[in-house]
Amino acid sequence: MSKKLGAAIVGSTGYGGIELIRLLAAHPMVEVTSVISSSSAGTPITDGYPHLLGIREELLDDVDPAAIKAKADVVFLATPAGVASKLAPQYLEAGLKVIDLSGDFRLKDAALYEQWYKKSPADEAYLKQAVFGLAEIYGENVKGASFVSNPGCYPTATLLGLIPAVKAGWIDPATIIADAKSGVSGAGRGASLGTHYSELNENFKAYKVNQHQHIPEIEMVLSDAAGLPVVTTFTTHLVPMTRGILSTIYAQLNGKHSVEAFIQLYSDFYEGRPFVRIRPEGQWPATKEVWGSNYCDIGFAVDERTNRVTIISVIDNLVKGAAGQAIQNLNLMMGWDETSGLQFVPVYP
Repeated sequence: MSKKLGAAIVGSTGYGGIELIRLLAAHPMVEVTSVISSSSAGTPITDGYPHLLGIREELLDDVDPAAIKAKADVVFLATPAGVASKLAPQYLEAGLKVIDLSGDFRLKDAALYEQWYKKSPADEAYLKQAVFGLAEIYGENVKGASFVSNPGCYPTATLLGLIPAVKAGWIDPATIIADAKSGVSGAGRGASLGTHYSELNENFKAYKVNQHQHIPEIEMVLSDAAGLPVVTTFTTHLVPMTRGILSTIYAQLNGKHSVEAFIQLYSDFYEGRPFVRIRPEGQWPATKEVWGSNYCDIGFAVDERTNRVTIISVIDNLVKGAAGQAIQNLNLMMGWDETSGLQFVPVYP
């Protein structure tokens, strides 16, 4: 057997990083050779994650590019926004492939990033170099790339639910409203008032109304799909569960299109893309049905009275919305089978 590809994970103590460790343990062609945390370097990874006892017990490395280059071929950046913009250029210059799970390279307009993320943008040259890795839509661009920007969790669920209908001209893009709900793991592992148990338990709330940083990412891709500028209403909600995103999307139809027609349109569009599953008429997906997997499940309802369509799209925010799609992108980058290391049956119940 040929030598496995060495992978380094920066941000190994966050939820995205630890999910990469879990998923890559099953990858036949990748070995995690370095787990990295600038805040916890020199301590055992099991200090923060005892479930890794007997599986991975090494000390966390620092972010030094030369040391990582000696161990790895590809670096996953599972870091907060504003960190990857500084680190990714160093790793690319060291000759490493980079997959960034943060939002630092998704938006190609630096001013737009600064407006929505409230942070200094990445260097323009690297913004242009980064390939936007929504695998089912831009997979051909990802093949052979050395630098991929992984999409956000909310945009993944919402865009996969919308793009076939937008491209076909079946819906009016100006009427799109997306109402998205996420489990609390999407907020990361850091403690905050909003994710405190007594604040979250038995509670359901909207947040960042009209201000969520994923709005321009969704509009960027929809504008590309529609061939004209698209603006949307996108509202996020926090649900007292650990994992999952459910995006309920509403839009006015152009002409008359039945549920059966939508099912056929989407089935044809995603043919050969193993991680998108289209539900039959009368079935609408739930987050539990994709838990722990890289699937995105999509269902439809058409209201003949209002001539609107409702599209329901669900993913696991830590897998298809983060680590799983990052590995899917690595498979595409390397010319491997897209499903390598990702053929998990969803965990149920």
